[in-house]
Amino acid sequence: MCRALGVNRTSFHDWERRAPSDRALSDAWLIEKIKEIHAASDGTYGARRIHAELRLEHGIRVGRKRVERLMKTAGIAGVAPRKRRRTTVRLPGVRVAPDLVERDFRPTAPNLTWSADITYISTWEGFLYLAHVQDLFSRLIVGWSLADHLRAELVVDALEMALHRRRPERGLIHHSDMGCQYTAVLFGKRCERAGIEISVGSVGDCFDKELVSYCTSWG
Repeated sequence: MCRALGVNRTSFHDWERRAPSDRALSDAWLIEKIKEIHAASDGTYGARRIHAELRLEHGIRVGRKRVERLMKTAGIAGVAPRKRRRTTVRLPGVRVAPDLVERDFRPTAPNLTWSADITYISTWEGFLYLAHVQDLFSRLIVGWSLADHLRAELVVDALEMALHRRRPERGLIHHSDMGCQYTAVLFGKRCERAGIEISVGSVGDCFDKELVSYCTSWG
């Protein structure tokens, strides 16, 4: 084989005996974790849910593309839902979570109701996105995150800061719009772990937007 490939035999055997790289060892370890999560889901979880599980349940920070690559290498795949005939049509305005606030934006104590939103900042190099979490009692910003993307990690990182700084009791209400970041699996699982009840306002509700935009206090 060495002759056919034009490779020196000694060099080939040196390569064959070489210890695996740190990256290869890390990949092998991650594949085992992915297999465990996939098996625990009865073989139903795909890359998106396995990625969320690795980050939230195991504290492993890894990119979703890397999870997809390792799943492909290991021959692991989630179960895609079978196409079914539509018998129910979702009506416009139906929310994935209830509106627990119902425009009552005056809680009686701190850490009972938080609101959240994302805004953008124009810079010479492009747009940055700022996610923030506001305590509706004090109107103070209790958590924030800045990034050059709009993935769910943006709002999760803002929530993580707020949880670290305030350490609220379970049962706190987190209110936001229906942005895909706030309805993502990653965000929902983090709220579930912290005992946070998710509240979602109406699409394009000017009163919700006015409330969040009103805040100028950072604490």
